[in-house]
Amino acid sequence: MMLLRDRREMTVQLRRYEVEAGGMDRLVDWFPTIAAVRDHYGFTIEAAYADNENSEFVWIVSYPGNVEAFESAVAEYNDSPERAAAFDGFDSPVTNMHLSYVDKAL
Repeated sequence: MMLLRDRREMTVQLRRYEVEAGGMDRLVDWFPTIAAVRDHYGFTIEAAYADNENSEFVWIVSYPGNVEAFESAVAEYNDSPERAAAFDGFDSPVTNMHLSYVDKAL
């Protein structure tokens, strides 16, 4: 469980995925599977939205610490058997990804 005091230094990444026509439902249905794996590796999914008008899936993920801590956790997550299992058999409709670190503005 993430406590408020743990959120002092958080790295936040905005992820925008361009999704092929007809693929949004498949991505939305599958997303909880990968979100659970992210959670297992210490990430928090802050929000996730399906922008059907623009065929984009937009989500925000955070991790305690600085960018280096985030990147280290991503490397461990990317190499994990849990992530591999989550992607096994999944026909991803994502055609392009736009990733950026963001800072709170309000």
